[in-house]
Amino acid sequence: MNPDTRNLIAAICLSMSVLIGYQILFGEPTQQNVKKEQQLVDKNNEPSIELPKDNNTPLTEVTKKTRNIDRINIINDELQGSISLLGARIDDLVLKKYRKTLDPESDQIRFLKKIDEREPFFIQFGWSSPNKNKVPNGNTVWKGSKSSLDPNNPVTLTWNNGEGLKFSQIISIDDNYMIKVIQKVKNETNNSVNLYPYGLIRRSGEPKTTDFFVLHEGPLGVFDGSLKEHSYSDLKETGQKGMSIKTEENGGWIGITDKYWMAALIPDQNTNSNFTFRYVNNSASYQTDFLGELSKIPANGEIEIVSRVFSGAKKLNLLDKYEEDLKIKNFDLAIDFGWFYFLTKPFFYALSWANNILGNFGLAILAITVVVKIIFFPLANKSYKSMARMRVLTPQLQQLRERFGNDRQKMNMEMMALYKREKVNPAAGCLPILVQIPVFFALYKVLFVSIEMRQAPFFGWIKDLSALDPTSIFNLFGLLPYSTDFLPDFLNLGIWPLLMGATMVLQQRLNPKPPDPVQAQIFAWMPVVFTFLLATFPAGLVIYWTWNNLLSIAQQWIITRKINKEKS
Repeated sequence: MNPDTRNLIAAICLSMSVLIGYQILFGEPTQQNVKKEQQLVDKNNEPSIELPKDNNTPLTEVTKKTRNIDRINIINDELQGSISLLGARIDDLVLKKYRKTLDPESDQIRFLKKIDEREPFFIQFGWSSPNKNKVPNGNTVWKGSKSSLDPNNPVTLTWNNGEGLKFSQIISIDDNYMIKVIQKVKNETNNSVNLYPYGLIRRSGEPKTTDFFVLHEGPLGVFDGSLKEHSYSDLKETGQKGMSIKTEENGGWIGITDKYWMAALIPDQNTNSNFTFRYVNNSASYQTDFLGELSKIPANGEIEIVSRVFSGAKKLNLLDKYEEDLKIKNFDLAIDFGWFYFLTKPFFYALSWANNILGNFGLAILAITVVVKIIFFPLANKSYKSMARMRVLTPQLQQLRERFGNDRQKMNMEMMALYKREKVNPAAGCLPILVQIPVFFALYKVLFVSIEMRQAPFFGWIKDLSALDPTSIFNLFGLLPYSTDFLPDFLNLGIWPLLMGATMVLQQRLNPKPPDPVQAQIFAWMPVVFTFLLATFPAGLVIYWTWNNLLSIAQQWIITRKINKEKS
């Protein structure tokens, strides 16, 4: 096998390896080196936040008390839920516009859960006292000024500790997913009081995740402009050792994320906070929290602290708007776009723009693919011209193999001379594949992690571009009355993966036949491998690959026909 042939095979194999292994090795988003490193801190040596005394069992004192506690309803265009006056917990939120499945009658997404439910998930704000002043905690029963919270009607919660300190929380909500909490303390004593404001998000039990290596689900935060992520398993292991993970930062945010939904605490962006990731052993809970700067409340004085909490769908344009309007550092990193962030985010906005015009994300993918082909047209054109010339040279290459078959060194030299004389690059055929790889991964990330792509339909049987092709060859694409869900994804070959494989075969027919038997075998198996491989990817990605192949076939056929006419 001559060196150029080996290079071509190596390049194609490298492309396939990158395609399969990139996300395994480099799936995590870019993380810069933070100036203030996160540290493992012994819980006994850190400032104390008085945690709510809840538990997973329905027999605890807190759980029993919730049954007779009033709640304040939350409602806007996106959310519906309530706030418990026990502990002032935001623990009941439903995302009104999102359902669990494509069935319009399926349950809406229930994001936050009440303390008396299985695996509660809630948000709470409060105060920590270094001098043991009586402050509100998880058992405190607050008084509400109204029975309902909406964008036009904020709610004030009040509580008097009976020792000269009056606490209040003014809670407001916008039209989307941002809740603003103004914590006030009025000191009616003759002595100054020192308090730390805090906010926490606590999630009990073992959260269900997609368990896919390309996606982070769990605790995360941005500190000093850098994203930090911790898995549930690592945080649990750290907590069981009596340790927590702490970072001090000016501004920043911290939270817990699922694939499409997130709860995030956002303290005052102009003050320092201690951010902590922790596992709470006594309630088997995962917690992210912040402890603000020490607030010194003078005698007969008053203080207020403004914090926010995001709880809802991670829509990119909304996150960007919050980042700009509220000066939240890198809030868009809540979406796990990975290492190709610099390409994926613009790619998403390009798809959104095309979708606004065409009214369908599938059509948007087709349109953007055409734009990408136009951008890379000069490079692809050069590659296809080289391949067309290689096809013309096939008889001469075969003659050289027959003539110098026993002298491989001489044969390789003659082939190199022929390539140079005819201005042909035998490795040029791999360029179209290499060019596709960044676009492939960018589109893959957009389809996999963007809430806007969730349940976005195409035409025909594709009802969700972010899911696999639902058809299967093993039940004749639905003609036979049985399910093939028991088969692994790579065996459930749908219509679009098979079409993609067919386009790869057709594209190979336009290329010169490899003279080397080993190379020929590799090329022959590539469409098969890619067909099974892409059967495990979102349908939108397979549609992109198929459409891209069809455009490449048309371009290559025109160029090959032109070259053949020039040679004849």
